[in-house]
Amino acid sequence: MSTIAVIGNPRLGSRTRQAAEMVVAQLTGAPPDAVIELADLGPALLGWGDLTVAAVKTQVLGADLLVVASPVFKASYTGLLKLFLDQFDAGELGGLPTVALMLGGSPAHTLAGEVHLKPVLNEIGASCPTPALYLLDSEWDSSPALAAWLPGARRALGLPNR
Repeated sequence: MSTIAVIGNPRLGSRTRQAAEMVVAQLTGAPPDAVIELADLGPALLGWGDLTVAAVKTQVLGADLLVVASPVFKASYTGLLKLFLDQFDAGELGGLPTVALMLGGSPAHTLAGEVHLKPVLNEIGASCPTPALYLLDSEWDSSPALAAWLPGARRALGLPNR
């Protein structure tokens, strides 16, 4: 199974990346095959037809499982992530199993992944069979929300229970 984590945090090496890697490992028992930090693409995301962005899109399209992660910015996902997702045509992901993951500073934004990120992922063809996962920044690596979410997510994604 090929797993990819796409990180929408503008800061490289962020907690968002660490959380996405942890979620993939908790789901599959292995680290992601690739981690795409959108901050590395920078201004290339502003244009259409950039070869580096096209290569990253191809990599995403070849995955068996995708985790799309973003911190909460202004009650939604980052503009950096939006620029990347806008590179995909409607339906282009063709049913790729995808997990929406968001990190935030307070429980006030718990539904940001469900309300903002999942609809865009669905529009570009992702299959999001699990509820979006929201982790607090202060407990992302030991969150009771993760422990409660994992069994149902594994079942929904057709992955073995661990």
